[in-house]
Amino acid sequence: MRVVAVGVDHAEVDRIQRAIDHPKWGRRFRVRVYSAGEIAYCERRKRSAESFAARWAAKEAVMKALGTGMRGVGWQEVEVVREKGSAPTIQLHGRAVERARMLGIERWHLALTHTALIATAFVVAEGQGDHPD
Repeated sequence: MRVVAVGVDHAEVDRIQRAIDHPKWGRRFRVRVYSAGEIAYCERRKRSAESFAARWAAKEAVMKALGTGMRGVGWQEVEVVREKGSAPTIQLHGRAVERARMLGIERWHLALTHTALIATAFVVAEGQGDHPD
């Protein structure tokens, strides 16, 4: 296996906090961007906005590694999964699976970090294929 692609992104925690707490469209934002599992995980956290922001950054980092940006792969097609006691991982759905397969991506590595102000995600995609230039 070799590195096929990398992606990095950061998100401002206060910007995500405003979006998830918005009185008119905050719920719709959460459901459009995050899976039920991601929402449940983040809402259990004391500082939920930091966890939501980290997942936002992870989704964007994966989209960058896939070479699609936010076009071609939807928010729900990239999911950050965290089993109790384990590190977070990436799970792809729909078009994201197809794009990863096309690029020869077989495995993802994910690093998340956040403070009260900013969340950052870094992903490495491994596999046999080449990332198109």
